[in-house]
Amino acid sequence: MSGPFLAGVVAGYGIAVPVGAIGVLIAGLSARISLRVGAAAGLGAATADGIYALVAVVGGAAVATAIAPVATPLRWAGAAVLLALAVWTAWGAVRRSAVTERAERPATAVRAYAGVLGLTLLNPATVIYFAALVLGSGGAGGGAWFVIGAFLASASWQLLIASGGSLIGRFLTGRRGRLITALVSSLVIAGLALQLLATG
Repeated sequence: MSGPFLAGVVAGYGIAVPVGAIGVLIAGLSARISLRVGAAAGLGAATADGIYALVAVVGGAAVATAIAPVATPLRWAGAAVLLALAVWTAWGAVRRSAVTERAERPATAVRAYAGVLGLTLLNPATVIYFAALVLGSGGAGGGAWFVIGAFLASASWQLLIASGGSLIGRFLTGRRGRLITALVSSLVIAGLALQLLATG
């Protein structure tokens, strides 16, 4: 149990720690809305990592080979979603700053979870990453423990990002601070979407 579990923990941190568009989105949701919504988004990302770890353990190289022909369309779809999200975030921030400050909550915890889960699942590199780790370690021995370890590691990191976003949000509670964080988040997400397109 301990060997596959620890391998899963290392794999989970390996895929979760590099802060990309999803990390920025999670921190931004915590800062602009609430820790609860940011944490739900983080758990959505961790669930996707767990699903891909499970797929890799069960399917291994066959899954990676099957996804390879559609990797480019998935990359384009992911970039399109990111660009739409960047525009939506910026538009919503500008619109909210022009309106009297009401407790507007454009995202609920359930919607944040489902949205980030779907967005993270659009990344074919994640399943290829997990498949390579599983095959490199000699197959799917202790597969359930590997998946649990990967999920828990990813979840702990995503919740740390959400908590960090929540702390930043406490310092930037004014309308202007929230506008700035939303616009910066939007620019970073758009930049990462363009980078995703450039690698295609």
